Amino acid sequence: MRKVFLRNLFRYYSFYTGGFVMFLLSLAVAEYMGMPEQWIGWTFMAATVGLYAAIGIISRTSDIDEFYVAGRRVPAVYNGMASGADWMSAASFIGMAGTLYQKGYDGLAFIMGWTGGYVLVALLLAPYLRKFGQYTIPDFMGARYGGNAARMVAVLGTLLASFTYVTAQVFGVGIITSRFLGISFETGVFVGLGGILVCSFLGGMRAVTWTQVAQYIVLIIAYLMPVVFMSYKLTSVPVPQLVYGEVMQDLAKREKELMADPVQNQVRADYAARARAIEAKLQYIDAAGPAANVDAASRGRWQREMQDAQDKARPIQPHAEAFPGDTPAERDGARLNFLALTFCLMVGTAALPHILIRYYTTPSVREARESVFWSLFFIFLLYFTAPAYAVFAKYEVYTNLIGTPIAELPSWVASWAKVGLVSVEDINHDGILQLAELTLNPDVIVLATPEIAGLPYVVAGLVAAGGLAAALSTADGLLLTIANALSHDVYYKVINPQASTTRRILLAKALLLVVALVAAWVAAQRPDTILSMVAWAFSIAGACFFPALVLGIFWKRATREGAIAGMLIGMGLTLFYLIGVKFFAMPKWFGITDVSAGIFGIPAGFLAIVTVSLLTPAPNAATLELVEHVRYPVLPRKS
Repeated sequence: MRKVFLRNLFRYYSFYTGGFVMFLLSLAVAEYMGMPEQWIGWTFMAATVGLYAAIGIISRTSDIDEFYVAGRRVPAVYNGMASGADWMSAASFIGMAGTLYQKGYDGLAFIMGWTGGYVLVALLLAPYLRKFGQYTIPDFMGARYGGNAARMVAVLGTLLASFTYVTAQVFGVGIITSRFLGISFETGVFVGLGGILVCSFLGGMRAVTWTQVAQYIVLIIAYLMPVVFMSYKLTSVPVPQLVYGEVMQDLAKREKELMADPVQNQVRADYAARARAIEAKLQYIDAAGPAANVDAASRGRWQREMQDAQDKARPIQPHAEAFPGDTPAERDGARLNFLALTFCLMVGTAALPHILIRYYTTPSVREARESVFWSLFFIFLLYFTAPAYAVFAKYEVYTNLIGTPIAELPSWVASWAKVGLVSVEDINHDGILQLAELTLNPDVIVLATPEIAGLPYVVAGLVAAGGLAAALSTADGLLLTIANALSHDVYYKVINPQASTTRRILLAKALLLVVALVAAWVAAQRPDTILSMVAWAFSIAGACFFPALVLGIFWKRATREGAIAGMLIGMGLTLFYLIGVKFFAMPKWFGITDVSAGIFGIPAGFLAIVTVSLLTPAPNAATLELVEHVRYPVLPRKS
């Protein structure tokens, strides 16, 4: 029976992949014959979202096991593919290469942290959580630590981390739909929301799983195709992962040319002068106090303008230079932040509820371990390519865009300027674009790369479809995690243990809709870049869950009081630092940025659990037996 199931899955997704390739070829022919670009964009969006909706409708279910954990029958390879899609959110697809473009070597912290995190998942968590069974991470906290207090704190952590993460995904959906459908960003957010809901509303984890497998196929084809084209264009070798080092050498030469260009240096000096002028204005306002008659909004706007001017005044950062800085202190600070961010991303990866619950869906503990391997493999295909993406895009911009008359800039600059991700300012009024006069939001790099490289528009549409698949797949998993935590852990486990299966599923669907609407509203306010919001979620999840999960599995002495204290202290300290530094200009501790706030909360969580556990009575025999059950395999009895 299982062999037939696997054979059918392989047949279905093989037909699906072949059909998608034929769809691409037909659109390429249509573009060659004169099909308008906007029609291509609409066709891509409608076809892919329609396909995901169809899978969601076919997979609809009212069975509780199917809705929460896909019936625990997802094979390791397909669970790995679904986990890869669930993992490779808008942050990975849209933001990863953009961050590497912007930060160069420093951006590798994201790749190292996220891939390293899956090693922690495989070694410390996935097989043990699958052995435990049940449906959610708060389920484990409630069973391991006893009572509902630990469960409710875990629900709070799930809501905070997952909502922050899903807001970033909806933000990415808004960027894609607004650019390629020709609608406003705010409208695009809510249009994309419909695509998110049709995948998860009817079938829960069952629908999300099989939709995510389909979305992975779209997103990986979409990610690889443009960079393969660019690799062939620049090096005549269509294997970007092997030859981008050659282009990076050419990029380094171009960087030196721009550093030595007196016009480029003068433009940076102009921005430095602007920053000093704004700083003087702010100092005058502070000295004058209420007499200056300046509201907080205006002052905040001037502060942002000063920071922007200071950023543009800085010298060009060589792409391959590790830990840049003008002084030893600045270089040490860059190194410290690199290591702190890598640590937070690793630990956060191993604590994200929407990732961990994927390992509840496999048929066995063994397949849970195997699916972590497949997850890493499918993620590797994208992450191994992201550095090449960044180098090729940067080389194209530095070589073919910088130095171009502003009146003759390519059309993609104006198109992305309408979305708010690209801006040009001729500060020296010479009519020529200098590097500091161009502002590229990191989130635009992957989506605009086909246009930057002069590839056919059908490739740009494909990339948009891939980015949409990445954002939708992760948003589906996150929304389902939030809705399940509220309906299962709060309503069923705490409020109404006698609730019927039908009532629980209906409540989960209603909550899913409400959370999705709130996330769309928050995303429409453009809170920050996609990657920054995602990094916040990792710090929150790591600080709340990782110490309690690891010690709950490997240290029998961990108590309920210790776990509650650890989760609250770790999460509270992380939020205090993140919000204080990001929104209230609080002085940084040891120069650590807000995206690495978990570096303080995670150790504090471990320390609090150990300290409080040693000061409180040891767990009871039932809890110790549960730990034994989770930790060790069931051995066959001797006859």
